[in-house]
Amino acid sequence: MPTIERLHSPDRKQTHEAARLARRLRHAVGRAIADYNLIGDGDRVMVCLSGGKDSWTLLDLLLSLQAKAPVKFELAAVNLDQKQPGFPEHVIPDYCRERGVPFHVIEQDTYSVVTRVVPEGKTLCSLCSRLRRGALYAFAEREGFNKIALGHHRDDILATFFLNLFHGGTLKAMPPKLLSDDGKHVLIRPLAYCREAEIAEYAEQRAFPIIPCNLCGSQENLQRKQARRMLDAWEREHPGRSEIMFRALSHVAPSHLADGELFDFASLGSRSETSRLDAHAWLDSRDS
Repeated sequence: MPTIERLHSPDRKQTHEAARLARRLRHAVGRAIADYNLIGDGDRVMVCLSGGKDSWTLLDLLLSLQAKAPVKFELAAVNLDQKQPGFPEHVIPDYCRERGVPFHVIEQDTYSVVTRVVPEGKTLCSLCSRLRRGALYAFAEREGFNKIALGHHRDDILATFFLNLFHGGTLKAMPPKLLSDDGKHVLIRPLAYCREAEIAEYAEQRAFPIIPCNLCGSQENLQRKQARRMLDAWEREHPGRSEIMFRALSHVAPSHLADGELFDFASLGSRSETSRLDAHAWLDSRDS
């Protein structure tokens, strides 16, 4: 008969907690896929794999769901080798071969372009991101992938919302599903319901071969770091606030905002169309 010490051993507890975390994350990803119809039958999904904790977790969870999913879909990992100094080129191919995951490596020297164009001392992330996006879009179109999966999580989405609110003057975030500007690609974010802290814990438990994102010497955008610090502070002081804020992004009341293109305020309460004055008439009367 097992002793009490064995029943409550640290190893057994850690294994139990790890299993619970994996189930929570799989459930969150499955719920996001169902809520937004992110993946359908016959889809060819390109998982953008940078080698960071988020993209490794995304790939791992999609692989685990693929085996039991109610639809059949293909998965392939795609990494963009941007020729950053010190980038360990073998890490991603070695891991994907070990897991039996189809993978592709795109080689494009965007690093030289960015370091030549961006003034010294300025962050490289914005231009780097645009170049990276263009290369991935072109590859997806060429290889016939109809969905591009990105590793953005709930905290990324909230931080983006506040960046746009404070610095862009728009109410806009990262949607779980998005059609690219050129109308050719559908971007999906299956980790939309996942918290970064849990992703980091999962990545550590799974011992993914993490590749640091600062090989180019660039630091994360200062404004984004400030937004993340603000969100972290709110969460510490008021646990659960991030969940409530994220929920608000899917419960929008256009009639209680002020966007005349989103809600027809002009017609609201008007007795007839002929009684309405256009905006220019009101502006003219103000200045007369």
